[in-house]
Amino acid sequence: MGKFRSFVLASGLAGLAAPALAHPHVFIDAGVELRFDGDGRLEALRVVWVYDDLTSLMILADRGFDPDGDGALTDEETARLSGFDMQWDAGFAGDTYLLHGDQPVELGRPQDWTARVVEGRIITTHLRALEAPVAPGAAPLVVQVYDPGYYTAYAISAEPVIRGRDDCLAEVFGPDLEAAQAALQAAMQELSGLDLEQGFPAVGQTYAEEVRLTCPSQ
Repeated sequence: MGKFRSFVLASGLAGLAAPALAHPHVFIDAGVELRFDGDGRLEALRVVWVYDDLTSLMILADRGFDPDGDGALTDEETARLSGFDMQWDAGFAGDTYLLHGDQPVELGRPQDWTARVVEGRIITTHLRALEAPVAPGAAPLVVQVYDPGYYTAYAISAEPVIRGRDDCLAEVFGPDLEAAQAALQAAMQELSGLDLEQGFPAVGQTYAEEVRLTCPSQ
């Protein structure tokens, strides 16, 4: 379980879902910025998370980030909010995955994070540097956003941004929802009778939206 999910559970959001086994609990609109270095290699991702209204409200209220409840944070309150979702457990992958073809690419820990509130919704950003820059080739670079346990549902709601190159194309692709639902139903039947809130099937990847980046070979 990632640090942020522990934070949400502690805030009591899990108890708001009805029925209790309903997933997901949190909805995030995601954005992805792909950053290239001077040699045309992908060197970092800037990730944007826009939390749903209810989750934003509960986080701001339960953790005292907005004590007067007016939805407008002061500079001091904004500073305290910044980084609330960045203290990750060691094994948490950050719900962002990078592939070069079918090979996973290691991403560093989050850095250079920000937070703000716009029209009642919390918006945070963070940078994930690649462990080593990758030169795009014949195989596309693919950024997937998903929570393996499907506690959080991500949707890529903004056009991907490319910085450092003007000859690449980034397109957003959605999941096969019929196949995802079938996989979820099969997993639920297999785990029937177990405490699913403690061990919900890892079906998040089947619901993953992704950015596919293609560039001319250099």
